[in-house]
Parts: sequence; C-alpha cells; structure tokens
Amino acid sequence: MEAPRFSDFATEARPLDGEKIKIDDVVNLEVLVTGHSIKTSKYKKNVSGLFLTIQFEREEARYICFTGSDVLIEQFQKYGDKIPFRATIKKIDRYYTLA
Repeated sequence: MEAPRFSDFATEARPLDGEKIKIDDVVNLEVLVTGHSIKTSKYKKNVSGLFLTIQFEREEARYICFTGSDVLIEQFQKYGDKIPFRATIKKIDRYYTLA
C-alpha cells in the first residue's frame, strides 16, 4: 500500500509567495489569480479595517500585491472560492475592482 503525501490531505493555509509589486503596476492587465488572503489591517485606512493580499501569475512569473480596497476585499470574500481564475484589475476613480 502506498502511503499518502501530507500535502494530499493537509488543509492549512500556505503562505502566499511571489515578487511583491504595487497594485497600480497591474491595473488593466489580465492576470491568473492563484491565491488570496484577507487579514485585519494595522493601519485601518478603510471602512472594513481589513487588507487583501492577492497572489497571481503573469507571463510565467508569480507575484503578490497588497491593497486595502474595500471593493476588492468584498469581491474576494464573495468569489475567492472560485480561484484560480483570470481577471483584470481596473481602477475606477479612486477604487479598484475586478473585471
């Protein structure tokens, strides 16, 4: 009998890895979203008091970016279980959204 690998049944969240870039650097570019994390922000600059880490791939490279965008946080709370998915981050006036 072949023993299962720990990674086959472990459900702990893995740290998101990738090169850190600013969210403005990927606005209007399609990316493959591969992970996300929502945590309490120590800065409290938004209504929710949370911040979002997005892990994504573009052109064979992996990246992460951070944002306090309440719109993006709500979208990831609602659709995060659909990951992986392709999306474009749009900036409309002063907020970010997925398209």
